[in-house]
Amino acid sequence: MAVKLRLKRMGSKQKPFYRIVAADSRFPRDGRFIETVGTYNPIKGEDVFTIDEEKALSWLKNGAQPTDTVKNILSRAGIMAKYAESKKKTK
Repeated sequence: MAVKLRLKRMGSKQKPFYRIVAADSRFPRDGRFIETVGTYNPIKGEDVFTIDEEKALSWLKNGAQPTDTVKNILSRAGIMAKYAESKKKTK
């Protein structure tokens, strides 16, 4: 099972709101998912996001692949740097 960290679109027309979820890559974008990792709201002024750091790091360590957008969000939150640092420590 290939797990991806990706965005699930929520909200109404013209007012998108996204949840960052861990989902099987075979399922549709807004379909079934395994776990919610955080949220992302592009409408509120500066991009507003909240991420559960422990969940995100655990999914990355277990091999989940983030999509490009989620990778950018995780980088801005500093989680990708912590993940890279933890990979260096284990080697």
